[in-house]
Amino acid sequence: MQPQRRLCMLALPCLLMPSLGCAAGAQGRELRMAFGERIPPFCFPQTESGIEVDVFREALAYKGYRLKPLFYPFARVPRAFKTGDVDATMTDLGEDLSKAGGHYGDSAVLYDNVLISLQSRRLQIQKPEDLAGLSVISFQGALRRFPAWLEPVHKAGRLVEINDQALQVRTLMRGRYDLVLSDRSIFRYFSLQLRREGETLLPVTEHVFTVANPHDYRPVFRDAQVRDDFNEGLRWLRSSGRYKAIYERYLAG
Repeated sequence: MQPQRRLCMLALPCLLMPSLGCAAGAQGRELRMAFGERIPPFCFPQTESGIEVDVFREALAYKGYRLKPLFYPFARVPRAFKTGDVDATMTDLGEDLSKAGGHYGDSAVLYDNVLISLQSRRLQIQKPEDLAGLSVISFQGALRRFPAWLEPVHKAGRLVEINDQALQVRTLMRGRYDLVLSDRSIFRYFSLQLRREGETLLPVTEHVFTVANPHDYRPVFRDAQVRDDFNEGLRWLRSSGRYKAIYERYLAG
């Protein structure tokens, strides 16, 4: 299903939720929220959809809010909050936005980064030293986030950071790099896309090298009541099965 069609499934979110939840809240108040650009399958600016956008939309709709997603380059996401251009932001990118009047909510999604290799390589990756002599292709900014693992690879000239994460999957499958560093859901999304395009996909192995911290991905709201309403809606999404259904909408094989 294309992202444009997925949006249609969300047109009447209140029909999927208890009537009291939708009626008791903000009576259709619009909430402007900053999201990062180009993060398939989490954000699709063209259709205002994606896993992360959909989770926020439905969690906020539970209390009657209408989400207005605004998309920015990542560096501008916290800045948009500080300048008052938005009422909330998907993340603070490591900057304490409580100093700018922000109230932190519960994590809506978790970016779970792993190292991925072809199963046929039989690589064992358990510590940074295991990357010696291996090439890694990653998302931009990975070196800054994981310096203990990637600095030696970078110094050896074996690290490449790119925005095009579909290319990460392609180059791994063709043996041009030994490892991909990617979020699990992002890698799966692009793998499914390439399979539909006729690409041959080989079995892969995931190497867990870090523990994702939910506090790294908390949204920030200008209004504490909106934050509380969002948290309540998010709890409903998870307990009702809607949260899992949103992920499956984008990642089902």
